[in-house]
Amino acid sequence: MHDFVIAWLRAAAVRVHEQAPALTALDQAIGDGDHGINLDRGFTAIVAMLDERPGPEDGTTDATATADLLRACGKTLISKVGGASGPLYGTAFLRGAGAVAGVTDGSPAESFVVALEAAAGGISGLGKSTEGEKTMLDALFPAARAARAALDGGGSIVDVTGAARDAAAAGAAATIPMLATKGRASYLGERSVGHQDPGATSATLLLTVLAETAAAGSSDAAAATA
Repeated sequence: MHDFVIAWLRAAAVRVHEQAPALTALDQAIGDGDHGINLDRGFTAIVAMLDERPGPEDGTTDATATADLLRACGKTLISKVGGASGPLYGTAFLRGAGAVAGVTDGSPAESFVVALEAAAGGISGLGKSTEGEKTMLDALFPAARAARAALDGGGSIVDVTGAARDAAAAGAAATIPMLATKGRASYLGERSVGHQDPGATSATLLLTVLAETAAAGSSDAAAATA
């Protein structure tokens, strides 16, 4: 799981950089106009942290190494990113780290699901928000439920990440007709209707890259055993 998370973070940094202008454009319509810029800054800082970070010490369990990695990402985002993105995504990583640390002998699929559930709950608590308020939670909570259902059905890491991605994408699209009642967008009132929430969009982007990373890893493993 540790190496999988590193692969995801590096791929996500590339995708965030590519999509930063589009995320910022969404945020210019209903927010502070800096979401893509801030997220790009954060993931650039995460990559720099990864480049300098030593590997896990001998004897470290995968769960501990993964939790330590996610915790470092959370601290990096909180310290390097302004606006709402840093605290919210930073909290998501920190809560995910705590959840992963508590998984003993769990599969990568289980670790992902508990991390996603904890991340969504952490964001909800920090922002005092829930679904239906035109925030990133409109992508994350449906993603967590879909991932849990896939896991309970015996799904692999490919299955659960794919389910999360699809549910997040549907949730993000569903924010377009919503009236924002939380965050900067809520100041616009009726003018917030008709725009997709940038936070829900970036959450979907990150989960999409995660699903792609899982699928690529599965393909590589299958090729190696062929």
